[in-house]
Amino acid sequence: MDQTLGRIERRARKSIFHALLAASHKKGANAVALTDGDGRELTYKEIIRASFAIGGPLARATATGEKVGVMLPTGAGAVIALMAAFSQGRTPAMFNFTAGARNLKAAARAAEVRKVVTARKFIEIGKLEGLVDDLKGAVEFLYLEDMKEALTPVDKARAVLGPLLPRLFSASPDPDSLGIILFTSGTEGDPKGVALSHSNILSNIYQIAEHVKILPSDIFFNPLPTFHCYGLTAGTLWPILNGYPVVLHPSPLQTKIVPKRIFDTGATVLFATDTFLQQYMRAAEEGQMSSLRIAVCGAERVKDETRQIAERRFGFEVLEGYGVTEASPVLAANQPGDIRAGTVGRLLPGVVARLEPVEGLSGGQRLFVRGPNIMQGYITPDAPGAVKPPEGDWHDTGDIVAFDDEGYMSIRGRMKRFAKIGGEMVSLAVVENCATAVWPDNMHAAAILPDDRKGEQIVLVTDKASPDRALLLAWAQNHGVPEIAVPKKIVSVAAVPVLGTGKLDYIAVSRLAADGVGLSDEQKRAREARLSEIDDRLAARQSGEAAAPALKRAAE
Repeated sequence: MDQTLGRIERRARKSIFHALLAASHKKGANAVALTDGDGRELTYKEIIRASFAIGGPLARATATGEKVGVMLPTGAGAVIALMAAFSQGRTPAMFNFTAGARNLKAAARAAEVRKVVTARKFIEIGKLEGLVDDLKGAVEFLYLEDMKEALTPVDKARAVLGPLLPRLFSASPDPDSLGIILFTSGTEGDPKGVALSHSNILSNIYQIAEHVKILPSDIFFNPLPTFHCYGLTAGTLWPILNGYPVVLHPSPLQTKIVPKRIFDTGATVLFATDTFLQQYMRAAEEGQMSSLRIAVCGAERVKDETRQIAERRFGFEVLEGYGVTEASPVLAANQPGDIRAGTVGRLLPGVVARLEPVEGLSGGQRLFVRGPNIMQGYITPDAPGAVKPPEGDWHDTGDIVAFDDEGYMSIRGRMKRFAKIGGEMVSLAVVENCATAVWPDNMHAAAILPDDRKGEQIVLVTDKASPDRALLLAWAQNHGVPEIAVPKKIVSVAAVPVLGTGKLDYIAVSRLAADGVGLSDEQKRAREARLSEIDDRLAARQSGEAAAPALKRAAE
């Protein structure tokens, strides 16, 4: 382990752009690095050349060290914009174009972003003109099409000479300096920026490479957004910087197109969430996803049914990973041929865990982590640009976990996803798992709402038409699940809301639940205040501003 960690740390002692140069040198400049959404293939040489070229207009429009927003879909444009910023010593901040103008303005304020790189074609196709109009005044947009038109003879010369003399024409930042900024969802209050160094990102990439063995013939497929750390680090940078070709797709929501592109490209490794993978398999024609060897799923729990369908219909394994943005993001993952059902595998090399008991909970403890991939800290709108490091270098994940004797980790749930009913703690994940077992072809999400008698109640939101609670209760009784974990109220909706990242949108779910059971305005305000208070207290804990007892009271 010490040798592995030493190797990871040595490889991470460079900037992300220089890691691209190293991958090009090792793999060969003319090797295909990525295939774009339109089928166009780009070699390492072409990506590096384009990065040097676009770096010219970007450098003229910004200052050294400036934070520059990047608002682009997953594809070659996003990769080139990122690498252009890195090559010129700028810090990209990834903008979630599904987050809405309010959250993006808060993100820009927190990270001190004044200019955002995007593309006119993307704005047009995505029908984001209204978002751009709303953001005018807060940020200035730099369009890739305009930057290409603005190339000077010097820029074109840099594009030619840069790949030949890269260290002469590119910035060489300290690996421990701020490399990239990503943002939390901001579903309750303003989003927080997560400050990650070059070394953080590269450490995680090389940790994954040491942990999950890949075949030389593997071709990756990534439809996940690069504004999300999973789609950025694992889905895009991991293959490119390790010398594997990756097929990039601009949207995970195109459930009929994704299986066809997997078939057409012969992809063998897919990045997805459980929700998206289920949708792809339902939409796929017979054999259309059979080129896959593994699907790597994160961001939410992988259901047993998902693995069974993948193996039975298409013959591939589903690996479940676990991570958080603050860890760049991967902390643990199953390995090919070593999948322990109900676990997310072992921790990656170099990740150290610390567990703390939680009052009222048995069978799991709160997880704190430390390692070379853990963030520099948070950036918040109330202190723009200031990085607040995690206390003692330990990040509080807020997740309840358990380890077995061999080090395999199981996720019991998020601290905020436990309801306290009559003094007992009930995991919403258990509620959702029961519903999935009874109605496997539907989507389900559980929400916590106030209850005048027991303090809190659980409501199940499902797209199952006319769900019969008696079936849910019977299944729970037959499988040893306590009746307290069976929601007394079930709300049927046309569609369970999902975020652009593939995660269930629990805030929207909670509001659907509140509307479905007819909460009073006062109860709705109490629910909003509770969630907001928990978020505030958890954020305060990260910056060392709140005492542990206060945090515990908020979580309870």
